[in-house]
Amino acid sequence: MVHPSRIQKGLTLLAAYFLVVVLLFPYVVMLVTALKSRSEVYSIPPTFFPREWTVSNFLEIWTVIPLSTYIWNTILIATGSTLLTLFCAIPAAYVLSRRQFVGKRAYMYLVLITQMFSPIVLLVGLFRVIQWLGLMDSIWGLVLVNAAFTQAFAIWLLTGYFSTIPRELEQAAWIDGCSKLKTLVKIVLPLATPGIITTVIFVFIMAWNEFVVALTIISSDVSRPLTVGIYAFFGKYDVQWQYLFATSLVATIPVIILFLAIEKYLVSGLTAGGVKD
Repeated sequence: MVHPSRIQKGLTLLAAYFLVVVLLFPYVVMLVTALKSRSEVYSIPPTFFPREWTVSNFLEIWTVIPLSTYIWNTILIATGSTLLTLFCAIPAAYVLSRRQFVGKRAYMYLVLITQMFSPIVLLVGLFRVIQWLGLMDSIWGLVLVNAAFTQAFAIWLLTGYFSTIPRELEQAAWIDGCSKLKTLVKIVLPLATPGIITTVIFVFIMAWNEFVVALTIISSDVSRPLTVGIYAFFGKYDVQWQYLFATSLVATIPVIILFLAIEKYLVSGLTAGGVKD
């Protein structure tokens, strides 16, 4: 085995630091802009750091728009979409990992292809279906749409993870008198926790950030999610960047908390889900 030289290690470390700076720079711009006053945002010549630091933007955004309602709606939509996706994807993935049938590979690829459709392409059809279901201007319509769009990835990921769990464990449970449902709940699902957690964070973030469908079917502040509500800061002649970035940073906090809470499961879940068909 060839060990990297000190120069190679130094270059690798330098590249890593550069990548971190590139990734964090947009967030730094958001933060310093959120800490500026409106007059300073549009001042000429522009400044990167505020001349006068202010946190009033983080307080005013709660009164300029109904931010608490938007955040609560977004939490309901993201949580509902995640639960509905897991409710449908876990049984489907379990059966696909345990059963062999003609055309299974083709079926799996067909499922994967459905993940590749952009919501914009399907927007007219989705609009008509949601209208037919009577779910226009309802967060439950967004829950259904988000769950449908994340279903394919969830099934693929969970199928791969269930395939890594030895069948002998289930057979031992059956011999001890467990039913198939009890074996799934008591034996398989606890072992598949990393894969389920990975699916949860993927679906939750996808639903949290969804914009196009929400903009199409939601029309009232009562049901509006954060991604659409934040659009109110785009005026006809200007953009209230200080409020926009302050709201964006506040909206990022719940996702960061979720990620930090379950981050330790994420890598193992993604790795295991990507090696089996």
